[in-house]
Amino acid sequence: MAGRASRGSEAAGDAVGAPGEVVPGSDAAPDAPPAEAPGTGVPTMFDVARRAGVSHQTVSRVLNDLTGVAASTKARVEQAIAELNYTPSPAARAMAKRRSGNLGLIQAGRPDYGPSSAALGFNEAAHEAGYTVSQASMRSLDPDVLRQAVHRLALQRVEAIVLISGEREGVGVLSGIDAGVPLVVVASEPAPGLHRVAMDQYEGARLATRHLIELGHREIRHIAGPPESMDAAERRRGWADVMSEHGLAAHEPIEGDWLAASGYEAGLRLAADRDVTAVFSANDQMSLGLLHAYREAGVQVPGDVSVIGFDDIPEAAHFAPPLTTMRQDFDVLGRDVLAAVLAVLRGEADAADRTSRVPELVARASTAPPARG
Repeated sequence: MAGRASRGSEAAGDAVGAPGEVVPGSDAAPDAPPAEAPGTGVPTMFDVARRAGVSHQTVSRVLNDLTGVAASTKARVEQAIAELNYTPSPAARAMAKRRSGNLGLIQAGRPDYGPSSAALGFNEAAHEAGYTVSQASMRSLDPDVLRQAVHRLALQRVEAIVLISGEREGVGVLSGIDAGVPLVVVASEPAPGLHRVAMDQYEGARLATRHLIELGHREIRHIAGPPESMDAAERRRGWADVMSEHGLAAHEPIEGDWLAASGYEAGLRLAADRDVTAVFSANDQMSLGLLHAYREAGVQVPGDVSVIGFDDIPEAAHFAPPLTTMRQDFDVLGRDVLAAVLAVLRGEADAADRTSRVPELVARASTAPPARG
């Protein structure tokens, strides 16, 4: 799946957008690396943004006469520019007014089904819109490698850069980079200063937990994803909040790493606790390992314990038993990312936040009312 996600080498037509449309620009020369937030004596867009109390993307909008900036905000930015004697590079300003028809995409993390499918959806939507995509991938998130990837894409004259990575560290790295172009992240937690797209992981977890409670379960455990994952944190928070709202104990979750083996290890521990009647696993792969452990321990699913997962990977319907889970439409997510990119390139004021889609409950045979009171 990950191999199918890159389509940057495909030919494409002219970029979408009105001729001469202005794109957020850069204060760095075309062949210089993106400016970092810490000051170096020469004022940057970050310095202007801090002085004006806005994001550096807003400063870029003002510099390039884009719409979507309130008059009072524009006045503050212009005042900060004057106070700091900030002068953007004429070459960079000129480059900002040209369209390259190329977008940058960075994937950081394992090529799991969800991120790879979202990247594929983005690539296909970009191609349909007349864009090519230059792509960089890394198996694990390394801040220095991520900064280098942004630099390389900026040198390729991309009009915007997208990051698909579930780890919050990546959002922090991008927040500290002035790439000279819009930065869009797939992030289920707030990403100040960046354009954000996400599925509502918190509400999805609430729906999953309520499904178990409505079936009659009261002792519901959670297998969480890794602590550095934004999605894992939101799913854990949704589960805990619903448990609290119903007066139920939210026992400390067992942390996994998204892989089936960690779900299996968690299952060996949970199989020994006969009070547990339901488990909410933060993804389907860990659910697969959990089912394996329960089967070995002689625990019947759903007769003794109900299990619900998250994602609805293609194999989930063929688990034994077929897995109840929360379906995420990753193709739509990728297309939402492209829509956000196009919106910000058009200068739309509301382009920064597309996070309202909620995963859908898919009820299958792994959940049922508890057999005992």
